[in-house]
Amino acid sequence: MDRISTVDKNNDKWFRGRLFSESRLDTEYEEIYRRFICGDILTHGVLSDVQRALIMLTALTACQTLKPICKYTQAALDVGAKPEEIKETLYHCAPYIGFEKVRCVLSEVNKAFQAEGINNPLKKQSAVTETNRFEKGLAVQQKIFGKDNINSIRSSAPEELKHIQDYLSAHCFGDFYTRGILDIKMRELITFCAICCIGGCESQAKAHAGANIDAGNTREMLIDAITQCMPFIGFPRTLNAIACINAVSGE
Repeated sequence: MDRISTVDKNNDKWFRGRLFSESRLDTEYEEIYRRFICGDILTHGVLSDVQRALIMLTALTACQTLKPICKYTQAALDVGAKPEEIKETLYHCAPYIGFEKVRCVLSEVNKAFQAEGINNPLKKQSAVTETNRFEKGLAVQQKIFGKDNINSIRSSAPEELKHIQDYLSAHCFGDFYTRGILDIKMRELITFCAICCIGGCESQAKAHAGANIDAGNTREMLIDAITQCMPFIGFPRTLNAIACINAVSGE
């Protein structure tokens, strides 16, 4: 199938055949954008359509590109993403980009859900209590990054920074990684993409690139995930992300 036919097919499948913008002032720009998304990005790699959709929502969320959120939420639903998967993807971004940024995106997603007749709020997915969130979070953290490694980091932390390590275990891993719907592999993929999309966090991106591979996500999957982010973050951050992947995968 030639590229233009692929564009039309994916535009119908993902975006209900609609124009990317109702404006007639920059039609050439819109055509370049539509052809790149539908003719190149959505045809590349091994990720499922649901994974692609959730990663694109991650990128838009991390970059705070709010106006297209409704369109990409509808696209995610159309290719088979469950409302719960969409919400969990956005919730999972909070420890990496900040709560209020996620709240802004959730407001747009809720509008899209309402337009699609989806009942809100969705079923709760929390799997921890106030008394065990630290214990369960630490266990997940140790599973992902290695028990000896995490214990060493925690024991060597200066007294004035021990609370940060506690928050990381209880909040980031306890409050979020233990939640339902998304497994560890998908949560790690979202984490990696969110960190790469905000930029300037290469040390953490390398750590989570390694964690992805240890969790069972391949180098190819990481590159494909960043490829899905590329239209929203540009080439410089995409290349930085690939450098982080290369640093931990021996390439």
